[in-house]
Amino acid sequence: MSRSGHLGEFLRSRRARLRPDDVGLITPLGRRRVSGLRREELAQLAGVSVSYYTRLEQNHAVNASDGVLDALATALRLDDHERAHLRELAAPRPRQRKRPPVERVNGLTRELLRSLDGVPALVVGRRTDVLAWNPLGHALLAGHIDPMAPERPGDRPNLVRMLFLDPHTRELYVDRDRKARGLVASLRLRAGKHPDDAVLASLVGELSVKCPEFVAMWGDHRVKPCEGDSFRVHHPLVGELTITQQSLQLNHSPEQSIVVVTTEDASRSADALELLRQLVPADSRGKAGDPQPIPGRDAADA
Repeated sequence: MSRSGHLGEFLRSRRARLRPDDVGLITPLGRRRVSGLRREELAQLAGVSVSYYTRLEQNHAVNASDGVLDALATALRLDDHERAHLRELAAPRPRQRKRPPVERVNGLTRELLRSLDGVPALVVGRRTDVLAWNPLGHALLAGHIDPMAPERPGDRPNLVRMLFLDPHTRELYVDRDRKARGLVASLRLRAGKHPDDAVLASLVGELSVKCPEFVAMWGDHRVKPCEGDSFRVHHPLVGELTITQQSLQLNHSPEQSIVVVTTEDASRSADALELLRQLVPADSRGKAGDPQPIPGRDAADA
C-alpha cells in the first residue's frame, strides 16, 4: 500500500478513538452512527473543509501543508510520536519499493557489545532483526536459537516474528500482550519512515497472513518507539524474573540500537540472571558474534 493509503488509515483510526465529549463538542441526544468523531466534526475542529478532509482520508489529496497537518494533529490530540508519524505519511509518495542493502554491524558497535559482558545485550536493526547479541543476551532471550544465526543475514532472528510465531518466545514473556503491542507500535513507526522498504513490507505481509493477533494490533495504528520498559519473563532454566529492556540508539548507526537488559539490584531477578550467567560457557563470554549454546538445551532446538 502507498504511503498515502496508510495516511487515510491512520487518520480514520485516530478519529475513531475520540468521542465528542473528549474534545468539548456538544452533540444532540440520540444514537450516533459512529463511535468516534465524524469527519465533519474533525474538520470543524481542525479548521479545514469537510470535502478536503474527506479527500485526505480517501487518499485523493496529497502534499498537505504543514499548517493543515499541525491543525489535524492538535484536533486529534496526537502525541509527539504520532505527530511525526503523520508527517511521514503525508510526505510525497516514495519510489517503487526496493530491497535495501543488508544491514551490517560495524566494529565500534561490536566493541561496545563485547564490553557489555555482565548484562544481556543485543543489536537490533531497523526491521527489528537481531544483528548481533552477546552470549548472555542469547541465553536469556533466545537460547533455543542457533547462536550464530545473527551472523547469517538470511537466518537472522526477528523480534516481532519471534514474539508472534515462535512458541518458545511466546512462552517466555509473562506480559506477552503488552510486549507485543509495544513491538508492533515500534514496527508501525518504522514502516512510516521507510515505506519503500520491500523487506519490511514483506515482514508485515507474512505476519498479517499467519497471525490474526498481529493483524488486530497492526490495525490499531499505534505508533511509539521501543525506548524502555519492564517485563516479567519465565525462563526455562532459571524461572521467573523481572527485566528492564532499554533501547539505546547508536549515533554512528542511527538505524540500529543496542537493547540492554537489566534487573533490580539485589533482587531475586538479579540472582536468577547471575545464575544464568554462570550457565553460559566461560569461553564464550564477551565474544559477541561467536557465542556457544548454553548447557541443558536439546541439540534439535539449537
